[in-house]
Amino acid sequence: MMKTINRMGFCTITLLLVSMMGYQHAVAQTVPRMRPPSTVSQGDAANTPHPPSLTPLVPAPLMNPTPEQLAANPALATKLNALFPEERNSVLVYEHCNRGVVNINTQSRRRDLIFEYTAEDGGSGVVFDKQGHILTNFHVIENTREITVTLFNGTSYKAVPVGGDPVTDLAVLKIDAPEAELFPLTFGDSNTLLVGERIYAIGNPFGLERTYTAGIISSLNRTIGNQQRGRAIKQVIQIDAAINPGSSGGALLNTAGQLIGINTAIASQSGDNAGVGFAIPVNTVARVVPMLIKDGKVVRPDIGIFRVSTREQGGVYVVLLEQDGPAAKAGVIGPMPIVERVQRPGLYRESRTISNADPDLITAINGHTVVSGEDFIGQVEENHPGDTITLTIIRGGKELKIPVTLK
Repeated sequence: MMKTINRMGFCTITLLLVSMMGYQHAVAQTVPRMRPPSTVSQGDAANTPHPPSLTPLVPAPLMNPTPEQLAANPALATKLNALFPEERNSVLVYEHCNRGVVNINTQSRRRDLIFEYTAEDGGSGVVFDKQGHILTNFHVIENTREITVTLFNGTSYKAVPVGGDPVTDLAVLKIDAPEAELFPLTFGDSNTLLVGERIYAIGNPFGLERTYTAGIISSLNRTIGNQQRGRAIKQVIQIDAAINPGSSGGALLNTAGQLIGINTAIASQSGDNAGVGFAIPVNTVARVVPMLIKDGKVVRPDIGIFRVSTREQGGVYVVLLEQDGPAAKAGVIGPMPIVERVQRPGLYRESRTISNADPDLITAINGHTVVSGEDFIGQVEENHPGDTITLTIIRGGKELKIPVTLK
């Protein structure tokens, strides 16, 4: 099930993109660019300053068909040789990776004003390992009673939920399938991605299995809100590849055929693709999934600070501090109460207010600048219970460094 931003409680976006970019790109490859004739004489050239020399760009190596692929399809090599290099590589990315994407069908019990009925839905998933672990989105399997995973060869298996994390919208399923039918995808590195980089998406929109679309990375480090859960998903990849309902949980790939993200949402009012899609970066997947397999949930560290407020110039003030929590024990100071007592004949009144000038201002964690409350939470949760982090704080105009052991 592809959850649109509208359904997840996000802001709705209506956008229609009609482009001839694909046609223009094909024409550009068939018409070579000609260098204009030089108008500088040999004498002038000797006195003309030359710009600094540039290091020639070395294109990434193109993928090649495997012996198994050539044996299964003898005509593949001939067909590939007739394609432009970029087209050839695109075909090979699909050939290498499509078996690692699965179709997920779910059943759940729902009730209207009168009747209770069985609702069917679906999404996509990615093979994680040879032990049968399948990655998908949490919202794809949330509140479901029965889950079926269908592999590339049409074989279906009942799936058991292993763990899920609504904060990152990631979940892990387990199927009992032979290793020979499982083709895990290779993880890339989402920290090295660039805006404009070519990407590919494989999913099951509208139940159309292993649909392949292409596009570019439109932006990085997006934050998409989730009002229903009171948290935001951070560092999200924005793409323009066509993803639609049913694509949730599918694979986002780079030109090397590496997994760089898990498709999770689209910005749309109608629920159909509008050229604005989002994917969870693979580095987040690599951090969260092992915890889901081991514990069934993400065990997040606790610093003992319940609430902070963001300063416009950066940093966060401590607003609500847990008494005897890790931060308080380490010496972090929260807001100090101001007690005002008014006593008159026959009247006694006591009021309490909080002074915003007294709390510690946290400006960095382990040397990394804190810019907002969400950034503060994210940096804390990059660690594990038992880890010791160093808070850089401003107190009374002086900078202090306080080590805090998380619990």
